[in-house]
Amino acid sequence: MTTGPGLAGITLSGVTVTYPRRDRPSLRGVDLHVAAGERVVVLGPSGAGKSTLLHLVAGLVPHSTPAEVEGTLVLGGDGEHLDLSSPVHERSALLGVVGQDPSASVCLPQVDAELALVLENRAVPPAQIGPRVGAALEQVGVGDLAQRQTARLSGGQTQRVALAAAVIGRPGLLLLDEPTSMLDASGVRAVRAAIEEVARDASLTVLLVEHRLDDYAGEAGLDGLPGRAVVLDADGTVVADGPTAQVLREHAAALHALGCWLPLEAELTALSGKVGDLASGAHDQLLAGLVPCDAAPRPASAETGVRSVLLRAHGLAVGHGRQTVLDGLDLDVRAGQVVAVLGENGTGKSTLLHALAGLARPLAGTVSGQRPGMVFQNPEHQLVAHTVADEIAHGLADPAPTVARMLREHRLEHCADRNPHQLSGGEKRRLSLAAMLAHGRDVLLADEPTFGLDRRDTMVVADALRSVADAGGAVVFSTHDLRLAAEVADEVVVVGRGRVLASGSTHDVLSDAAVLDGAGLELPAIVRWFVERCSSTAALQSALQALGRHPVAGSGTLEPAPATSAGVRA
Repeated sequence: MTTGPGLAGITLSGVTVTYPRRDRPSLRGVDLHVAAGERVVVLGPSGAGKSTLLHLVAGLVPHSTPAEVEGTLVLGGDGEHLDLSSPVHERSALLGVVGQDPSASVCLPQVDAELALVLENRAVPPAQIGPRVGAALEQVGVGDLAQRQTARLSGGQTQRVALAAAVIGRPGLLLLDEPTSMLDASGVRAVRAAIEEVARDASLTVLLVEHRLDDYAGEAGLDGLPGRAVVLDADGTVVADGPTAQVLREHAAALHALGCWLPLEAELTALSGKVGDLASGAHDQLLAGLVPCDAAPRPASAETGVRSVLLRAHGLAVGHGRQTVLDGLDLDVRAGQVVAVLGENGTGKSTLLHALAGLARPLAGTVSGQRPGMVFQNPEHQLVAHTVADEIAHGLADPAPTVARMLREHRLEHCADRNPHQLSGGEKRRLSLAAMLAHGRDVLLADEPTFGLDRRDTMVVADALRSVADAGGAVVFSTHDLRLAAEVADEVVVVGRGRVLASGSTHDVLSDAAVLDGAGLELPAIVRWFVERCSSTAALQSALQALGRHPVAGSGTLEPAPATSAGVRA
């Protein structure tokens, strides 16, 4: 495969980006050179400026999103050079982009038309368009979606279609902002394979932002990631830049302390100080010490000692129009309980939560009990106010103390006066949860509440979900993050092939290999390790919570490194 525009490199010199009404830059003094054909992964905690970096390269900043930009940017493509003054449409022939919210880029009502539009805009001969659309969809594992309505796609399906649209034009530079955040295990594999296939052309440059490094790397571990890693600190400064395996091994403790998700090998190195993957046995002593001898189950709530049913679904069938996607569901959600809904993309998890929330009419069956609060998969679908503080305060009788607490607990104090739509993806996610928790509903529904969040903020969300249940409420959430489910959920419901495949205690269901295989679910290696050694859900939760909060071994700080003569930091 040959790219249309040819070679494309990126050079940033002294780049600082400051958004209006922000007291500090999102990027600060960034010097970065990415050679044509290089593959780079950008790491850093939520709010470190990773998406801003991609938006700057794409031209969204400052041409669509106002910001003050200092420094220089040069994009090279086939003898041409674009700079900060080049608008988005001039860069479009050079770039393929998958944004953090892929649904925001969808223009047309049908999937094949969405992809065909890219080729039509580039004057591709009509006879070539159909075959290239089909090939691009097959490449990302969704060839069967060509005739599907884009409005009926799940979040994960939309993400795959967005990747197909990004690569179909054969760009010289591919910008990927968390391209696997909403995908199931098979989707992650398909997207990684598609990126690797597209990137076989030596002239394609890839800039990847990804929190789910362990999922993205897959069985290849550190070798499954792009060859170079650039690390942004919380203040938007480049603090490490070099070969990915070297950066992750040498700076594992500091990256973990920053709140980054790491591939498992690097995470364990950060905690134990020893080098080696899970199978090496180097970390067995650390992990074995986290397995409780006997973890007591959580106490029953209410004075009677009996967990009361707060929300009940009986004989529930949900779908789109007259098309059923999930049928025959019976579910009792009890006080003090967290329930995780697991399944592949497109199995009806979001549709189920909408029905439980009263936002979608069931095709059959009933939902009874208390009216839940709902945190949407797309945070922007629930934003109603003009500032972050007002978003949390909306509908509260005495908002001041609650707003102050939520801003503090969810790390939103620095943007209290900003418009919610101007936040980063992670900040919007934290705000959507904080605004719903502020109302203190007894039942909380959350659709993929941690996608796009770093390790630190994922832990905050996990604690928040658990605290709702521990206070006598109940939580039902959907997720592709089986580590989160194992750490937080008391029970899981596994859906697939239009029905409930299994339900029961988290430990029992996650121990059933046949159920997981039938549902297309893959346990992360660290979860499998603890499932095999813990005797109960309570023990499993305790071990994973202890792992997530274990102190690092060694230094947990990174200092900005001077650029070398080649422009690469040590």
